[in-house]
Amino acid sequence: MKKGLATLAVVILAAFMFQPYSGYAASQVDKINKELEKVRQQMEAATQNRKQADTYKAYYEKQSVATKQTMDNILSQIDTVGTQLTGVQSQIDTTEEKLLKTGEELQEAEQRVASQDKLLQSRIRLMYTNGFVSYLDVLLSSTSFGDFLDRFDSLKSILGQDREILASHKEDKALVAEKKIQVEQTLGEVRTMYAKLEDYQGFLVDKEQEKEVLVASYEEKAEESEEISEEQEELLMQLAKKVADLEEQKRIASKKKKVTYYKGGKLAVPLQDSYRLSSNYGYRIHPITGKKKLHAGMDMAAPAGTPIYAAESGTVLVAQWWSGYGNAVIIDHGNGLWTVYGHIRNGGIKVEKGETVKRGQKIAEVGSTGQSTGNHLHFEVRLNGTPVEPSQYLK
Repeated sequence: MKKGLATLAVVILAAFMFQPYSGYAASQVDKINKELEKVRQQMEAATQNRKQADTYKAYYEKQSVATKQTMDNILSQIDTVGTQLTGVQSQIDTTEEKLLKTGEELQEAEQRVASQDKLLQSRIRLMYTNGFVSYLDVLLSSTSFGDFLDRFDSLKSILGQDREILASHKEDKALVAEKKIQVEQTLGEVRTMYAKLEDYQGFLVDKEQEKEVLVASYEEKAEESEEISEEQEELLMQLAKKVADLEEQKRIASKKKKVTYYKGGKLAVPLQDSYRLSSNYGYRIHPITGKKKLHAGMDMAAPAGTPIYAAESGTVLVAQWWSGYGNAVIIDHGNGLWTVYGHIRNGGIKVEKGETVKRGQKIAEVGSTGQSTGNHLHFEVRLNGTPVEPSQYLK
């Protein structure tokens, strides 16, 4: 009886000793899974935020380009109006010279009319003062009847000529006066044209300044969107590292054997077909943003669809659209070593998140998604989440 009770006690004690640990482990795994789900939701949110920031950035850049084109058009119009103003000013100068000359001609014509009028009035006064005696004396002093007729005709001719000259001068004066009015009218028209062109030029200058302010605003917003995009990209990398850390904690809690794929040595080149190294690791002027920043990997230019192979065996950490990388694959090789494959063509990802891949296995195809200017593979090596020079790891 005592022996049976002792056996029962040992069984119960063993149950109490092993069950709590098993329950604790399950609880820890459950907790880690919840944390993983939370982190993955954060990654999804960060991805959406980055996409939205990239969309806004593209929109503001497009608006900036369109506004700059409008500005160029306005500046061209300002130049055209400036040329027109120069031409109109030349017309004004020429017309003012004509007006001055016409004024002088009118003054001369008025003087001729006044002089001829004075001469005619003098002769008429003389005729009325002396009556017809003087003319009669002239006629009576004729030596013959023919001479009389000649003298009479001459007197008539003199008075007629005086009247004709006066009429001619008056007609000349009227023509010059009319010409002056026309020149004054022309001058008024070109001055009005000049004033309108000046107003239009002022309007264009105001518009150009408004567009400058608008462009500055678009560029500022595009820069803000780019900063948000870069922040979200950095956050995504941090969250990816957190996922890797949580997966390791989960493995420990589950008492699963640790699998380390990378044990040192060189990685395989991810492109087996011929390629051109278009950009090395290091600081450079970004081909899209125009800013100097770290190029965290190396770019291998190759035709679209060129197979991409895993540089080392490992677990796929990311296999999706990944911010500025476009479609991307990230592989965790253990010991804190990751490889990143970016700008994969749409439909070109051939692995799934969580999948185990082998060194040299085809994982994707070359494309030009995300912030890319042409078909190439952007290849990174990261150690504990920090980018390092990839060439030192490659064969």
